[in-house]
Amino acid sequence: MEKTALAEVVEGVFKRSPSRYRGTPSEDEMNDDSRFVLYISYACPWANRTLAVVYLKGLEDQIRVSVVHPVWQRTRPEDPADTHCGWVFRDEHNDPVSTANGHGSFDCRGCVPDPLGHRCIRDLYNETYDTKFTVPVLYDSKRKIIVNNESSEIMRILNGWPVRPAGTKHIDLYPAEDRAEIDRINELTYEAINNGVYKCGFATTQSAYDRAVEELFLALDECDRILSKQRWIANTEEVSEADIRLVMTLIRFDAVYVVYFKTNVRMIKDFAHLAEYVRDVLATYPAIARSIDIGHIKTHYFCSHPLLNPYGIVPRGPEPWWDDIARPSTRAVTMGRKGVAFEIR
Repeated sequence: MEKTALAEVVEGVFKRSPSRYRGTPSEDEMNDDSRFVLYISYACPWANRTLAVVYLKGLEDQIRVSVVHPVWQRTRPEDPADTHCGWVFRDEHNDPVSTANGHGSFDCRGCVPDPLGHRCIRDLYNETYDTKFTVPVLYDSKRKIIVNNESSEIMRILNGWPVRPAGTKHIDLYPAEDRAEIDRINELTYEAINNGVYKCGFATTQSAYDRAVEELFLALDECDRILSKQRWIANTEEVSEADIRLVMTLIRFDAVYVVYFKTNVRMIKDFAHLAEYVRDVLATYPAIARSIDIGHIKTHYFCSHPLLNPYGIVPRGPEPWWDDIARPSTRAVTMGRKGVAFEIR
């Protein structure tokens, strides 16, 4: 039976199930241009991180990218008994859609239809599995299989993708000399922050919410403390996968999570260093900024879960402090390329 993240609550606590597809293409397969399709949603932080890597590594001519509509729709509308709602494909020129329960009108700006002709992400999956039909998906169009649907692994697969022309220098998001520190930071940020906002939002008991929100803000304080001493979160020479993973949550925090997931203890803009850090990442690496679409982000969260927001009302605010990337970041001046190594408490 198909399911969504909203169904993954046990005794009031949101418990994310592991991704099922964990393959890696061979180098020969990677060199077969346009063989692989990356399916993403601008709205989803897990998918968004993989798109940022495609742009940073300059892989747009080697990997096809398809972008789903931000508002979940019925995936089997012809079957009245099948009520599953999820990611669907649309063309920018298609008519607007409503929420699954019939509210609002949301255009198809930014959607990129599936080059292989599928109607929805669900069509990519083997429906005999008890699984979620999630993005991102790295799909092999020649073998007609999902290779991988775990975002952290897709990021590393893309980081190691052969670049064109041979010898072209691109940023290494997981450099060998920094892997231990990157892994350590990822461990800090994944459960408490990246997944922590969902544990706050999907909690169905007060005690589960209270634990999740306390862990979330302890981890945010820790990141803020680390970033008071170093420019990048894992103290690397350039931005790393750890920065992309963290920024994708921070950029959604004030616009969505504060209201929708009840993470209103503080906003990111009110931390001493986190907001300036986000601005620094986006200003220094326009490829990451290009991968982010706040319109898709807000529309998805506020319009895809009728249980949480039945009428699909999208809040107007907050002021987009993250858009002010034209102003030079003070972090680049005060911290240079690499700061002082900083212990996690």
